[in-house]
Amino acid sequence: MDPIIKRFRNVAVAEGISFLILLFVAMPLKYMMGLPMAVKVVGWAHGVLFVWYWVAAVPLFTKLNWDVERVAGLGLASVLPFGTFVMERKWLR
Repeated sequence: MDPIIKRFRNVAVAEGISFLILLFVAMPLKYMMGLPMAVKVVGWAHGVLFVWYWVAAVPLFTKLNWDVERVAGLGLASVLPFGTFVMERKWLR
């Protein structure tokens, strides 16, 4: 497997997991248990992974000559719960 794809897959999975933890663990802790620090910590980590996701995606567009449809798909996948996992299965395997 191409190392560009492997690196992106790893980042996409990490970003997807961080998003799910933010939505289904940290946010309930904040709003149901009054623990805003959970969102602060997990949100920060997710933000870093989100930026890393796009940095890792640049070589896919440039070196692998991905088209505009896939760029849009990556963008959509990054903001939908479970989106990065679906994208990873559909385009990277």
